[in-house]
Amino acid sequence: MLTQEQRKSLLRIARESLEAAVRSQPYQPQVDDPELRKPGAAFVTLKEHGELRGCIGTIEPREPLFLNVAHMARASALEDPRFPQVQPAEVPDLTIDISVMSPPAPVADVDDIEVGVHGLIIERGENKGLLLPQVPVEWGWNRDEFLDHTCLKAGLPRGSWRSGDCKLYSFAAEVFGEEE
Repeated sequence: MLTQEQRKSLLRIARESLEAAVRSQPYQPQVDDPELRKPGAAFVTLKEHGELRGCIGTIEPREPLFLNVAHMARASALEDPRFPQVQPAEVPDLTIDISVMSPPAPVADVDDIEVGVHGLIIERGENKGLLLPQVPVEWGWNRDEFLDHTCLKAGLPRGSWRSGDCKLYSFAAEVFGEEE
């Protein structure tokens, strides 16, 4: 669990990275906190007036958490293929949420999946989809709907999670944002 101060630091880094990215300026965040310098993985979600405007992240820790947050904030603004790049005029209307990820673990029994607690990853061949733990809560989905929508995110038909040829993983995330 992150402290309130660590959360504030990560949100500040995400905001500064977003602002620099949309202005094509370099940004090199610095932190002294040893916990934030440890390898970590995160998703950064941008919302405009409550609507999704960008969301990109990593599930595997490959760099210090504070750098990962900076890089994912930039990617959410400029590289989410579902949206045009964020423009400088939009920045004041954007809010940021950060999801700090736990390592994914194979799901042995779908009955162990808790809506609102677990995020999901499904894989079959080249198809892969991921939904964060807050998504089914935001949409009011039950567990089966959550599993079906994770399949759809992967480009697979609903119910593919029931087949023996899909790999299913769950993870937890510590989710916090500017609106708290």
